[in-house]
Amino acid sequence: MPSSKELEQMLAQRAALDQRIVETQRQLKADAIAQCKALMAEHGLTLADLGAARGHGTERKPAGKVPPKYRQPQTGETWSGRGLQPNWLKAALAGGASLSDFKV
Repeated sequence: MPSSKELEQMLAQRAALDQRIVETQRQLKADAIAQCKALMAEHGLTLADLGAARGHGTERKPAGKVPPKYRQPQTGETWSGRGLQPNWLKAALAGGASLSDFKV
């Protein structure tokens, strides 16, 4: 049966090993980045050449608000036609109404 002192030693060894792993991963990543930069410079490549131009004027913009396509005549509630149907529309359709009845 291991003693508490042996457990402390093993935990210290594990902490030291975890630290070495983190440092090695950091160094490998830095080396890979440096190698990529060197290859890019050697061949005159840019991020756009790699298809990684996001953030350089080509990023997608949020779609923004979509105009309503359907309106509930009694309450004025609207639905854009995207996402789940609102409850008022579900109830009307279940009652025999047609989607085209609510077209804006």
